[in-house]
Amino acid sequence: MRILLLGYGKMGQIIERLALERGHEIVGRITSANRHERSNIKADVAIEFSNPEAAFDNIRHCLERGIPVVCGTTGWLDQKPEAEKLTASCNGAFFYASNFSVGVNIFFRLNEYLAHMMNAHNQYDVHIDEIHHTEKKDAPSGTAISLAQGIVKNINRLTKWVSGNATERTELPISSFRIDQVPGTHHVKYASGIDDIEIRHTAHSREGFALGAVQVAEWMPGKKGVLGMEDFLQF
Repeated sequence: MRILLLGYGKMGQIIERLALERGHEIVGRITSANRHERSNIKADVAIEFSNPEAAFDNIRHCLERGIPVVCGTTGWLDQKPEAEKLTASCNGAFFYASNFSVGVNIFFRLNEYLAHMMNAHNQYDVHIDEIHHTEKKDAPSGTAISLAQGIVKNINRLTKWVSGNATERTELPISSFRIDQVPGTHHVKYASGIDDIEIRHTAHSREGFALGAVQVAEWMPGKKGVLGMEDFLQF
């Protein structure tokens, strides 16, 4: 398979190594310095791990040229509805996930199930903490936002998530911390005066995220529409 890498930071380099080990060809490594070279590259699929400022332009470029695109960049989601409309108009394939780790996606399902159970117990206040490496540009993380959305969907008294401290009990607070060399930790805590209930996912390296992205890219040929990890994992 011919893979175009859009973004060539640490994640892009790990994706490249894993893709080569699995017998694929890397036909391009695009960064802000050589973005003009995109138009000359033919690929079976693109894997997009760039930055929030570049993500939508990269996705649009691929969709308009009939290249299926797998995107893991976070921090640009205000433009995601536009990307979804473009996918439909181009009859293309666009796969987005805030996290490609199989373990994290199991954690997402566990998080929603726990939130559904906690809906009837208003004595518990819920809070999310997320910790990432200092090079991560966006906060809260896309994974934390996905967790928050799953909780808000299932707990009736909550109306939205907020970054930092909540000012209303209808708000779900997310606290973000940036510590050197931390791949990613997400912690959901329900606290009451009597007890606490906590679930946590701790990543030990970026390899789980990268391998998931390569596996999704392998799965993409022949697919159409807007897709996500639920489609890939068939949850």
